[in-house]
Amino acid sequence: MDLYLDSADFKEIEEAFQLGFIKGLTTTPTFMHRHGITDIDGAIVKLSGMVPELQVEALGETHDEIVSEAHRLLKLPLSQAPVFKVPISLEGLRACKTLTDEGHRVNVHLIYTLNQAYMAMAAGAAYVCPLAGRLQDQGHEAILLYEQCVELVEKYAYPTKIMFSSVRYPDHIRQAALAGVHVCTVPWGVMKRLCDNALTKVGTEQFFEHTRLMTIKVKEVIRENNPICRLSETVKDALVKMTASRIGAVTLVNDAGELAGVFTDGDVRRRLQENGEGILDKQMREAGYTADPFTVNADALLYEAVNVFNAQQIDNVIVLEDNRPIGILDIQDLVKMGLLG
Repeated sequence: MDLYLDSADFKEIEEAFQLGFIKGLTTTPTFMHRHGITDIDGAIVKLSGMVPELQVEALGETHDEIVSEAHRLLKLPLSQAPVFKVPISLEGLRACKTLTDEGHRVNVHLIYTLNQAYMAMAAGAAYVCPLAGRLQDQGHEAILLYEQCVELVEKYAYPTKIMFSSVRYPDHIRQAALAGVHVCTVPWGVMKRLCDNALTKVGTEQFFEHTRLMTIKVKEVIRENNPICRLSETVKDALVKMTASRIGAVTLVNDAGELAGVFTDGDVRRRLQENGEGILDKQMREAGYTADPFTVNADALLYEAVNVFNAQQIDNVIVLEDNRPIGILDIQDLVKMGLLG
């Protein structure tokens, strides 16, 4: 089943045909009016150079008017000869036969019954186009009509493709495929939803998550701001650095710059509750801190850090490089990356 775009919006037409496998474009004067196009001929010329196949209206009330309009369009500086869309009528069928005999292709559309479809096939229409959405709006069995049209084409070997149009929602495309139609022309808004599925989204996110966990190193995601306090600094100093970094902890180092421990915002609250505000002026070595914090190597992959967070139920882990702290990895950093729920 060939996929066509049903539109007159130049922006979405350009976007859609970047997919590379849409076979053609159907458009109507109604679409053009809806998008504020006033120069129909200019739009047709432009569209003829944008798409592999263009289907446009050749309007007229009589055979001669329809054929004359088709001939007029062919005199435009087109990049390709279009497929002419003609509404079903006896005059339209006469025009279809004439244009087909001249070597042009015609889409007989606005089909609502099998009799209309048969007449279009007999007239040599390259495409016969019932309107699914409009038929269903009126309570008709649209899919049955498509199936019957396909059966006629196959039974009598008509050189006609059945086109599914007036697509309203993604399930129409499924119905079109199962009915065996040859072409389905779809609005861009519906086409963009054809790949949507909640389970696909979940699975894809898991693939990205696991790939990041196994390919990104810890040092690539730690924050640039690395709050560090020496043991000789005060609790107030630690609190200021903690607040400025927006990380709920500071790394503590000795005079040699080696890891001595970690002091968290939770430690601050507990010390204030136990000792009052006087604790703020005490040196860190006297304040009570975690002397053996959990660490991870800077070159470790993220999954190793996640294992530490999950196993130890902690919010921060110290990142070491050559046994010296270079940063703190906060659990919220991984949450923002979608690596922890």
